[in-house]
Amino acid sequence: MTTLSNAALRVPPVDAVALETRCADLATRSIKQGAKVAGLAMAVAMMDLTTLEGMDTPGKVRRLCKKAIRPLPTRRDVPSCAAVCVYPDLVPVAAEAVRGTGVQVASVATGFPSGRTDRRLKLREVERAVRAGATEIDMVIDRGAFLCGRYGQVFDEIVAVKDACGDAHLKVILETGELSTYDNVRLASRIALLAGADFIKTSTGKVSPASTRPVVLLMLEAVRDHYLETGVMVGVKAAGGIRSAKDALRYLVLVAETCGDRWLEPRWFRFGASSLLNDVLMQLEKQRTGRYQRPTDFSSD
Repeated sequence: MTTLSNAALRVPPVDAVALETRCADLATRSIKQGAKVAGLAMAVAMMDLTTLEGMDTPGKVRRLCKKAIRPLPTRRDVPSCAAVCVYPDLVPVAAEAVRGTGVQVASVATGFPSGRTDRRLKLREVERAVRAGATEIDMVIDRGAFLCGRYGQVFDEIVAVKDACGDAHLKVILETGELSTYDNVRLASRIALLAGADFIKTSTGKVSPASTRPVVLLMLEAVRDHYLETGVMVGVKAAGGIRSAKDALRYLVLVAETCGDRWLEPRWFRFGASSLLNDVLMQLEKQRTGRYQRPTDFSSD
């Protein structure tokens, strides 16, 4: 049985000034025109299109899946998005809609977004979503347990959820906006990595602040160090608050400069920002035609 030792929890304190300074420096990197177009297309391929509202319907999910498969129907050179993310009860609808396309079906689970429910219910929710066709599970950690110092409880729950996932990939949502400090983000990342996460993810998108570049840089450093220590690659997902193509390119620079080109693919880096897609598509059309399109030229789903 996998256990968490006290030694494993010894992580160095984060130098906040150095972290934020490096993040600011990387944001000034100039990107040439050809690389910009390639980066924008790469960002599309890394997006998880998400609908997590109480008013979600099968029709809305099917429209979202259609957009994920063909984000810009007039252009064959624009890739499909990586995944669609929905609540567990709508997984069968999404799985049917994307069948045979390569677009993955992700489902939030474990009492999303608070994570405050019985563990048996959490595991049943995960198993149900996987049986229904989810190939990725986005779980939330128990932030209350973490902030009380019950790190073993957080670790054990991730291990149990990973086991319940079977062949589905597990993304562990840290909800960094509630962890408050860089040191907490670094420690939570370490716990998730040791517990077997396939991805560590910033946010549910329901809490502010959600994704920030310094936090993502810190998480990228955590997965890089984990790889150097164990040889195991783990992905990072930046979710919430990323709305512009310029921001997306800045995140990709963080990935390349911190972890290297191997992480520049959907298997290892994702954006969870549905509002981002249309701005990226507008920029791609601008690069092709020399003029901006109207926002109404793109579907809202």
